[in-house]
Amino acid sequence: MKQLSLFPEADADMPPVETAKFDERQRIAVKFAPSMSEELRLGQLVAYVGNKTLPLLRLYRYKEAFSFGFVKEFIKRFQLGESDYLFDPFSGMGTTIFTAMQHNVPAIGIDRLPIATFVSRTLPLFFLVEPQAILKTFEDLRVKVAKAEPAEVASDVAIMKVAFPADTLLELRRWKGAIDTLSYPIRDIFLLLFLSILEPCSYTAKDGQFLRLKRDKRIPDPAEMLQSKVYEAENDILSLRCLWGQKGQARFPSVQPADARDLSSVDFEKAPTALITSPPYANRYDYTRTYSLELCFNFVKNFEELKLLRFGVLRSHIESKVTATDKPPHPVIEEVVNILRERGKALNNPRIPDMLTAYFVDMRKVISEWARVLAPNAKVAMVVDNVRFEGEMVPVDLVLSEMAEEFGFRVEQVITARYKGNSSQQMGKYGRVPVRESIVIWQKS
Repeated sequence: MKQLSLFPEADADMPPVETAKFDERQRIAVKFAPSMSEELRLGQLVAYVGNKTLPLLRLYRYKEAFSFGFVKEFIKRFQLGESDYLFDPFSGMGTTIFTAMQHNVPAIGIDRLPIATFVSRTLPLFFLVEPQAILKTFEDLRVKVAKAEPAEVASDVAIMKVAFPADTLLELRRWKGAIDTLSYPIRDIFLLLFLSILEPCSYTAKDGQFLRLKRDKRIPDPAEMLQSKVYEAENDILSLRCLWGQKGQARFPSVQPADARDLSSVDFEKAPTALITSPPYANRYDYTRTYSLELCFNFVKNFEELKLLRFGVLRSHIESKVTATDKPPHPVIEEVVNILRERGKALNNPRIPDMLTAYFVDMRKVISEWARVLAPNAKVAMVVDNVRFEGEMVPVDLVLSEMAEEFGFRVEQVITARYKGNSSQQMGKYGRVPVRESIVIWQKS
């Protein structure tokens, strides 16, 4: 019996294959339709909003993070325990490994962005300090800060020249100089609290792809802002002890600076048995711009170092550089890129095709590394966001899933957690089309 084709145009009585135009997005949607489902109750869990009221996780606003509740959900689904080893290759603020610590699951996280690895590494340190220790240190610092030597910052970075009133910048530099004289771990704890007040003490606001300047913004006093954070941290320490007890003797998760595209430098204790993560989305956002104040205050010395970092992270932003050997690594991406290139100057930004190409080239490398380091039968839960450019939808969840199959993963589920809107520009030109934010579930064969 002749097998019916999902694409009748490819049947023998139709024109030759080379003359027919296939819709790769239709093909991949049909292929994965049996694996797709909706769990819209997970919608809030895939966003940072779930951390806003949780002790410690609320102290630093890393708005691209998912929530404690999301990780808890998949630790339970994957039935992870003390014999497992959980890996997050895009650790961000460290929600995955922090949650794992609360559930006695050994974990390791890596990130290429230094502010991310710093926050990931520092949050567990709050378990080591006694109640009132942070407040006492703050009172000691407040006496010394007026005479403290101002810390060096990357002052040649453009945003640093306009982000603060001159007197506020000087005071912040003095606070940073005073904090630098402290000893570990209280120094790192105070530095995290200090970094969390930079945005509110500036004319900037984190707004997607960049820091937006708001010249009419009222700038608070840095000492008052830091004191507020200290009180918040003290309350969180007490809350933690009520919720989870004393973790001072617990085994802290490992955090390492590394690039998910090449895991050869990562010091794994053993092959990870599970992976829970969310990579940067292919949405043009540049984290080195979003977190540039924090980077300039502690992690880069000048614009050249910031630029090296910008071009060294996963290529998900519009300034990503594409090499001559970079080609769309998947038929769906080739289809979309070709359509967008044909539009030429009509594109909102002519570099979008290059960004999409580079992003999926990089993610293919990432997935190949996961296949290499994960233990047999390891489970993967990854939050990804589909994107739409000039009316052309990119099914990121399905493309990455088909790539994963190339490297020996079995695609178990593609769960829609929520539907997101489009920009007003897109809706005006192409209509409103909901965009999936998904959780892909794979298992290494």
